[in-house]
Amino acid sequence: MRELGTLVNPADEVEVGGKRVEPYAQASYLLLNKPAGVVTTMHDPQGRRTVADLVPSAPRVVPVGRLDYATTGVLLLTNDGELAHALLHPRFGVEKTYRATISGRLTDDDVRRFREGIVLGSDRAGGAPVRVVSVQQGRSVVDVTIHEGRNRQVRRMFEALDHAVLALTRTRFGPLALGALPLGAVRLLTERELAALERHRRPQEHGPRTNPA
Repeated sequence: MRELGTLVNPADEVEVGGKRVEPYAQASYLLLNKPAGVVTTMHDPQGRRTVADLVPSAPRVVPVGRLDYATTGVLLLTNDGELAHALLHPRFGVEKTYRATISGRLTDDDVRRFREGIVLGSDRAGGAPVRVVSVQQGRSVVDVTIHEGRNRQVRRMFEALDHAVLALTRTRFGPLALGALPLGAVRLLTERELAALERHRRPQEHGPRTNPA
């Protein structure tokens, strides 16, 4: 077709310069409460269950960041690539809150080291505020908030202080809270949540964020 104003039907295939033009897909934003034993990818060569098995097949969305195989909780999936990139931008440092069940109990020194930052091999994790929720029968439930996205960061921080992580759930990702969403369930983001995410769209417009001491 070479005439201006030509209408294209949804079933038509359009090519420009020999390359197929894909139709515009409306932005979609889903919040998943990821269960344990699910891989945070859309396809797994080992045949394991993935988050793709828990969300609608259309429109196509992808996870923003990752949760470990054994970690549960808040996972955002979207086809809005610009927003996904901004949310993962290390300069902006989107807050992520986790509830961890760990062995033993945190000492005052453990809390201090969390707030000052913990050496993880050749790396150093930034300071992270912690709050002890409960302590009973040789284990503790603790909330911790980080601004980075290092591989297995929360687990490694506790392990560096000799506390094994028995269970780990991400309860918040930026302005998105887990709330009462059942394990394995998915829902659309609310208008309020979408508006809150918009301030993260262009992190370069904000100054660099520092971790709390």
